[in-house]
Amino acid sequence: MTRRASLQRQTSETSVSLTLDLDGQGKATIQSGIGFLDHMLTHIAHHGLLDLTIEAQGDTHIDDHHLTEDVGIVFGQVLRQALGDRAGIQRYGQAILPMDEALVIVALDCSGRGLLTFDGHFPTDKIGTFDCELVPEFLRAVAHNAGLTLHARVITGQNSHHIAEALFKGLGRALRQAIEVDPRRAGMVPSTKGKLE
Repeated sequence: MTRRASLQRQTSETSVSLTLDLDGQGKATIQSGIGFLDHMLTHIAHHGLLDLTIEAQGDTHIDDHHLTEDVGIVFGQVLRQALGDRAGIQRYGQAILPMDEALVIVALDCSGRGLLTFDGHFPTDKIGTFDCELVPEFLRAVAHNAGLTLHARVITGQNSHHIAEALFKGLGRALRQAIEVDPRRAGMVPSTKGKLE
């Protein structure tokens, strides 16, 4: 079973090319032109054991919003494509993740229904030049386009970088758990409905 997909998305604001292998080794080759975003995406790949390649560019002379959101959109779409009908997967994943003084919870359901519930606060508006409000924007784009019910909650934290990093690492670990193939399911869709959409 090949669980690999690629997609290119071109708009008047951004260009994103992304390849994802769900059964990878955590290898990441990411160039978006937004250093902090690249750093966070590398954490998703590493902790999710996903092989992820991204080449992206956009109107970052305005700000990082369009490109961050569009990378999230494409990542979500490729994740949905790679999962196929979601047969045989664990479906649910969760992580309680500490990062120094920060503690977050990330829980998800590969339900086919895209939803983000985000409960958290960043003590600063920016991490370097990256707007902290783009963290939930990225998560929302992934959830809606991948068909994930995604809950992300910041329990505590005093450093914005640590909070964001914990969220992205937590997403990687929760994804790894949820998309893992369950040998006891014998290829069945993990829903009493018989499908996840």
